[in-house]
Amino acid sequence: MKERLIEKIDKKEIIVGVVGLGYVGLPLAVEKAKAGFKTIGFDVQEEKVNLVNNGVNYIGDVVNEELAEIVKSGMLSATTDFSRIKEVDFVAICVPTPLDEHQQPDISYVEKSTISVSKYLKKETMVVLESTTYPGTTEELLKPILENGSGLKCGEDFYLGFSPERVDPGNLIYKTKNTPKVVGAIGKDATEVISRMYRSVLGAEIHEVSSPAVAEMEKILENTYRNINIGLVNELAMLCNKMGISLWEVVDAAKTKPYGFQAFYPGPGLGGHCIPLDPYYLDWKAREYGFHTSLIQASGIINDRMPEYCVERAERVLNDRKKAMNGSKVLVLGVAYKNDIDDYRESPALRVIEELEKNKALVDFYDPMIPEYKYKGEIHKGIEKIDANIIKQYDLVVITSAHSAFDYEMISKNAAAIFDTRNAMKNIENRENIELL
Repeated sequence: MKERLIEKIDKKEIIVGVVGLGYVGLPLAVEKAKAGFKTIGFDVQEEKVNLVNNGVNYIGDVVNEELAEIVKSGMLSATTDFSRIKEVDFVAICVPTPLDEHQQPDISYVEKSTISVSKYLKKETMVVLESTTYPGTTEELLKPILENGSGLKCGEDFYLGFSPERVDPGNLIYKTKNTPKVVGAIGKDATEVISRMYRSVLGAEIHEVSSPAVAEMEKILENTYRNINIGLVNELAMLCNKMGISLWEVVDAAKTKPYGFQAFYPGPGLGGHCIPLDPYYLDWKAREYGFHTSLIQASGIINDRMPEYCVERAERVLNDRKKAMNGSKVLVLGVAYKNDIDDYRESPALRVIEELEKNKALVDFYDPMIPEYKYKGEIHKGIEKIDANIIKQYDLVVITSAHSAFDYEMISKNAAAIFDTRNAMKNIENRENIELL
């Protein structure tokens, strides 16, 4: 099996299946197709499938023209019909792994997708999970589902591995193509073959590890590292505010050290599909071993509290101007979880807005990239534009995303008061109306 699959990889005869056509799956499917492998995308959402088949892009990290070209050439197509899994030789599972309302891992998407794959899995197929999850998922969950559903034996009839996604929406340098990849599979042969498949597609280093569990833990480490360090600077931001010190200036000074320090910055909370969620997967799994991840829990508490803290600070800004939060008009600028993207998954701005409204503020939002968002089952529509006259209508402007499209000079000249949670106004000289997190 190993030799036959390597030969098919080298001859570009592998047919690729990508399950889940979201922020991870669609860019991966595009790269596979661009590398010369016929690719089939699988998704339960018919809308996404239709968009792909019409060559219409909906993911920021995919180039519109490239998607249209590979669809037109027949190298990429999409379907909701999972029976077509029997056509493919390589399956990448790239589905969401969110938390439920109790902050517990929700791996139902992974489980359902694996069951669908297992029904049509044929011999000599490589299966790789890319969705971020707890250590042990590939071997403890996927392996038995695939074996029981297909009647095939892992290692003898098919190869199974884990290769964590590394997607940073809006990053202008590192995309799917050139970001180093980690691969851990069940058995040396599986690791070698799956790694060879990725090397044939990506222009980056492929780092092999000894098992799927190591690769799963590695991914959790990446994002827990960031979660904890952001928790540290968020806590220091609260302390520095009490001490009358700018943490932003402190961090800028600290990062002049050429070794032993990496700069992290405070903000209104954590957002995105990884950093706010992944540490909870490890914390949940650790309990199985009677182990409590106290540092992770502590940083989680700090970061989770930031939206409420920001609203408390916003209330103080209003109080300093003899205004009550109740009845004040507040404009929130940016609902994306980071600057210059249209992604609001887990965005702290949504909770900031919710807390402002709980405190009886009259809240509007503006985001040039997100005209509306859905939160807790409700659609929230933003205002269509901002200008000097519109800015003057508000008692407070709260900046929660530092989009480069915002005219910060105009905002600073016309806002009654500004609470800047992102240091977006750092280049504004007149700071009388600006309060920094």
